[in-house]
Amino acid sequence: MSATARSFQQFVLKVHSRCDLACDHCYVYRHADQSWRRRPRIMTQSTVRATVARIAEHAAVHQLKQVSVVLHGGEPLLMGRERLQWVARQLRGALEGVAVLDLRMQTNGLLLDAELCAMLVRERILTGVSLDGDRASHDRHRVRADGSGSYDAAVRAVRLLNEPAHRPVFAGLLCTVDVANDPDAVYGALAGLRPPRIDFLLPHATWDRPPVRPHGTGDFADWLITVYERWNAEGRPFSIRLFESVEAAAAGDSTFTEALGLASPDLAVVETDGAIEQADWLKTVAQGAPETGFHVLTSSFDEAAAHPGFQAGRLGLEGLCEQCRSCPVVQVCGGGLYGHRHRAGSGFDNPSVYCDDLFALIRHVQSANTPSRHGLAEADFDALAAGDGAAVRDLGAAQLSLRRSMLAYLHRAGVGSPAAWQAVFALDGPALDTVLEDPAVHTWAVNACAAHARGLVPPEAGGVDGIALATALRARRALELTIRPVTGSILLPTLGRLLLPPSDRGRPVRLITDGGRVHRVDGASVQWQPIPRLEVDALRVQFAYGDFYPGRPPQPGRPTTGEAAHFGGDALQYPQPDTVTWQAHFAAAWSVVAGAHVHRADGLAAGLRTVIPLEADLPEDASRPPFGAVALHLGESPEASAISLIREFQYAKFAALCDMYDLAGPGEAALRHAYVRLAVADASCRAPGPDAGSARTHASLLNALDALNALDALAGSDRVLSDPGRRLAAGIRLAARTLPWPAGDHV
Repeated sequence: MSATARSFQQFVLKVHSRCDLACDHCYVYRHADQSWRRRPRIMTQSTVRATVARIAEHAAVHQLKQVSVVLHGGEPLLMGRERLQWVARQLRGALEGVAVLDLRMQTNGLLLDAELCAMLVRERILTGVSLDGDRASHDRHRVRADGSGSYDAAVRAVRLLNEPAHRPVFAGLLCTVDVANDPDAVYGALAGLRPPRIDFLLPHATWDRPPVRPHGTGDFADWLITVYERWNAEGRPFSIRLFESVEAAAAGDSTFTEALGLASPDLAVVETDGAIEQADWLKTVAQGAPETGFHVLTSSFDEAAAHPGFQAGRLGLEGLCEQCRSCPVVQVCGGGLYGHRHRAGSGFDNPSVYCDDLFALIRHVQSANTPSRHGLAEADFDALAAGDGAAVRDLGAAQLSLRRSMLAYLHRAGVGSPAAWQAVFALDGPALDTVLEDPAVHTWAVNACAAHARGLVPPEAGGVDGIALATALRARRALELTIRPVTGSILLPTLGRLLLPPSDRGRPVRLITDGGRVHRVDGASVQWQPIPRLEVDALRVQFAYGDFYPGRPPQPGRPTTGEAAHFGGDALQYPQPDTVTWQAHFAAAWSVVAGAHVHRADGLAAGLRTVIPLEADLPEDASRPPFGAVALHLGESPEASAISLIREFQYAKFAALCDMYDLAGPGEAALRHAYVRLAVADASCRAPGPDAGSARTHASLLNALDALNALDALAGSDRVLSDPGRRLAAGIRLAARTLPWPAGDHV
C-alpha cells in the first residue's frame, strides 16, 4: 500500500487549551490522551505568527484557492475578544493575495455577548455552537465544573447569533448524539432555534471503549433514522450534514464530513504550543496518538504531511480492512471515522465500532422515498426514453422546483444579501421562473449549496443579486439594490452582464432598474453586454460563448469562447466565435431535427435554453452542463449537427433525472450509455440524405446494442437499479424495439 503526501486545506488552531465546561463526553479531557495537561493555556503571539506563516506558505506552494481555519480549544472564547480579533487579522493579512480564507470558530457559547458577536461579523468568523438538544438532553453531559447545566447560556448564545445583524456569521449547531435522549425532543429543540445547519456527531468511541447502547447494536441507527424521517417530513428546513453526506456519497459525489466516504482527509491540528498533530479524535485511542513530532517553528506542513499517520488516512479503499472492502455500502461509509476503527492488537485494521449503525442508516437513506415536488409521473419515464415533448416539459417543471428549493436552502443559510433576497421574494412570479430556467442559475446554486454544506464559503454569493436584478428587468419593475462586487462583472441570468470597473470591487454600488434598463444611482455610466441568441422558427436560445454560465465542460472540446463572464465572476478572454456562421449552421441543423426527428423536436423546443459552442465533441463520459444547456460541436453536415444536438440534449435529460432520483448507483454509467446511444442510433436511422443507411448508422446501432447488453446485465443485478432506474431501463428497452437492428441481432 502506498499514499502520496497531499496538501492540507483545513487547519484547526487550538488557541486555548482549557474549557469553562466539564462535559463528561469530551475527547480532549476525558479520553486516553491527556496531553492538554502539559500544554500552555493560550497560544502565544509568536506561535500564532509562526502558524499563520506556515499556513500561508503551504497555500502558496500548493496554489490553494481556499483555506479553512477553525479556531478551537478547549474553549476559544477564553482567549478573549481582542486576541481573537488579532488572530483573525493575522490570518487574513498573511493569506491576502494567496488564498481565500474561510475562518470559523466552534464554541460552547457561554462567554458570547453582543460585542463579541459584532467582532465576529467584522472579522467574518463563522461561528458554530455546541448544543445537544432540549434542556434535559444538553445538561446530561454539558455541565460546569460545579455540576450545574449550561443549557440557558448556550441557547442565549444561539439567539444572539440568530439576530439579524449577526446571522451572517451563524454557522449552525453541533449536537453529540446520546441514545438516552429522545430524538424527537432533541430535533424539536434544535429546529426551534432556526439554525442554518445541524451537525449530528456520533460520540467518539473505539472497540476497546465502545459506545453505550442500552438496546443493542442498532441504537444509534434507530435514533438517527427517527431524526431523518422527521427532517424529511418537515421539508428539510435546514441542512443536516450527516444525512446530506450519505445522499451525496450514494450519488457518487464527495461527502461533507470526514466521518463518511473514501476521500482523503485534508486536516491538520496545531496545538497551543505549536505542535502539528493529527485530528483530535485520535485522543480517544491512546496517549500521544495524534502526535507527529513536527512543530510550526521547525517544520513545514509539507514535512508533516509525510507522517505515517497522515498517510494512513489517505489510502482510501486500499487502507480499509477486508470486511469493509467487500461491503456494499463502502463507497458511502468509507469505513467510518478513522479513530472509531481502533482496537488493541489490530490497530485500525477493523470496521468502525459503529459499523452496524452506519450500515442501517445508509441503507435507510438510500431506500427512503423522501417527499419531493421535484418528481415525475411513472409514465414520464417511458415518454422520456422516446423523446416526448410533454414529458420534457414535466422534467423542466421538476427542475424549476428543484432550483427553487436550492434557493430556499441558500436563503436559510444566509448566502447573499438580505436586500437581494427580499427583492427575489417580492418579485416572485413568471419573471422569476424565466430567470431560474437559465442553466447558469442551476450550476451556481449547486456549487453554492455544496460549498455551504461542506462548511466552505459559497462561491460568488452575488449570484443572488444577479437573479434579483434580472427578475426586476424581466418584470419591468423598479428595484433599487446595493451590491458589493468582488469581481469585474455580474451576470443577470437570461439577459447579459454588467461590467464594472476595478475600483468598484469590494465597494457598495447602488443600482436601480427602470423599466428595461439598469442605472447607477451615483450617475456613473453602466457598461452592458447582452447575451447573444440563436434563433430559428419559434426556437430562441442563448448562445453562451465564453463563460456565461459557471462550470464549462473540460477539454477536449474547449468552448470556442468569446468575451465571457462567470455567474458573478471575472471575465475570461477567448477569440469570439463567428456568431453568423453558428446561426446559419444551427438553423440548418434545426431544420433537420424538425423535419426528420419531429418526435425529438418537441422535447428540444420545450427544454433547450442555452447552446455552448465547442471546437470538438465531448468524450462520452465527460462532464456536461445542466438541464437546459447543451455543449455543441458543429458537425460536417446539418445531419451530423442534428444528431449531435439530439445526443447532447439526451445527456442533459439524463442529468436532470439524476438530480431527482438515485437511478443506478455505481451502475449509472451503463444506464446513461444505453439512454444516449439508443437516441443516437434512432436519429442516425432517421437521418435524411447521404447518412441514411451509412456505415455510421450501422456503427451507431452496434454501439447501442453493446449498451443495451450492458443494461441487461445491470438489470439482472438486484443491488444496482432503483425502482425509477428499472422503470427507465424498461422504457429504453421498449423504445429499442422500433429500430432496424442488424440481421442476427435481437433486442
